Amino acid sequence: MHQSTRITGLTGGGSDGWDVFLKARRMIADGIAVTELTIGEHDIRTAAPILQKMHAAAMSGHTGYAAVPGTDTLRDTVAARVQARTGVPTTRNNVVITPGGQAALFAAHMAACDPGDTALYIDPYYATYPGTLRGVGAIPQAIKTHAAEAFQPRAEELRAHSRNASSLLINTPNNPTGVVYSDATLAMIAETCRSDDLWLISDEVYDTQVWEGRHLSPRALPGMAERTLVVGSMSKSHAMTGSRCGWIVGPEAVIANLITLATHTTYGVPGFIQDASDFALKQGAAFEAEIAAPFQRRRALAKQVIARQNTVGLVPAQGAMYLMLDIRATGMTGEAFAYDLLETHHIAVMPGESFGTSAAGHIRVAMTIEDRAFEQALSKLCTHAEKRAA
Repeated sequence: MHQSTRITGLTGGGSDGWDVFLKARRMIADGIAVTELTIGEHDIRTAAPILQKMHAAAMSGHTGYAAVPGTDTLRDTVAARVQARTGVPTTRNNVVITPGGQAALFAAHMAACDPGDTALYIDPYYATYPGTLRGVGAIPQAIKTHAAEAFQPRAEELRAHSRNASSLLINTPNNPTGVVYSDATLAMIAETCRSDDLWLISDEVYDTQVWEGRHLSPRALPGMAERTLVVGSMSKSHAMTGSRCGWIVGPEAVIANLITLATHTTYGVPGFIQDASDFALKQGAAFEAEIAAPFQRRRALAKQVIARQNTVGLVPAQGAMYLMLDIRATGMTGEAFAYDLLETHHIAVMPGESFGTSAAGHIRVAMTIEDRAFEQALSKLCTHAEKRAA
């Protein structure tokens, strides 16, 4: 039977970037001990009070069909949080709740792009971005950045493609690089979107993990609230990755249409998950800082380890739960180094090439294991790189 080209073409005919990760998982399934530094999964679990709230909500009967846009309570809480952080007036009518950030990315591009439209995204990128754009029928177009400039987008690189595009997807704090876009970069992006009439889709799921500088939502910039769709999630900020609760914040008219889309696709998020998410958000900034603290500690440990050698370089780690390491001194590609490290030391990292061409010769390390084990694994990685460089 024929399958649609939309579904068979999601990866563009190549790898989806997860090959090293999948090999590591096969090794683990075969009983081999592997140090996992691949995906952004917290080493702590969802906090007990959140789970207790989830359980209580389910036991009290909030297990039926939930309101498709999200419960009024959760939408109000998300709106209040966004307004407090950005200063932009926001109500529940600007919010739709989605089954995680990934579903929000897909829905946002469904709103912004017709089939055949060009959809821009920044390279390096989270591995699902190109497939998400192909999935809505758009033509993905990567905007290259450069390691020497800390992967901040250049105006000339963006303007070379923006005039014929419908949307631009950005992510700051950034996965995979750990870079936080500067105010100047965001001002340039906003000006490009205004002048070339682009939708801006802003993936802000790491907004509580900022170690240097500040997080500025581009929705708060002049003339941007009416053309920006912000993607948020409970996954990273509250260690609720498996709960699959996210949102889109945008103009009321677009949110109304996204609610219609949800009616025909996901049909909402379970009510007991929404109740737990509302409870979690209401714990405030101190709780979010507690969830983020391990990654800030491990970033400090990583800087100490990397300072003791000269082979592995560190891209400025300003936010998120990842490090982007430059291993070009080894003479190896990021993919070759990642496979070599996995086979030699049973340490799993992601090749930079999994996230586009701009990060070739780099690897991404997730800071997602206990501090001492993380420090030891990173030291082994650096020693391995020094041997390969020699």
